[in-house]
Amino acid sequence: MDAYSDSEQRTAFYTVMEDSLALPFTTQVLGMEMVVERLDLTADEQIVAVCRHGRTRQRVPILYLPLPNALTQGAEWIEAYRRWAESAS
Repeated sequence: MDAYSDSEQRTAFYTVMEDSLALPFTTQVLGMEMVVERLDLTADEQIVAVCRHGRTRQRVPILYLPLPNALTQGAEWIEAYRRWAESAS
């Protein structure tokens, strides 16, 4: 895929994560068990995980989302995105 700017590269990561990540999966966020239901790309181009705990939904930036010990299928793309984001800053 051709992705030249940071924006295009971020969108490419979002697309491959959306296609590859096995959802839903459970993880711990601030000591609470949360279910990651889906991913979203915000207006300011931040990739976020839409997490649910009971009736409450929270958007957690994918850069800060704790991954479960037993990695879900496609989680390697989250790790790759984190490395890319670190090098891009």
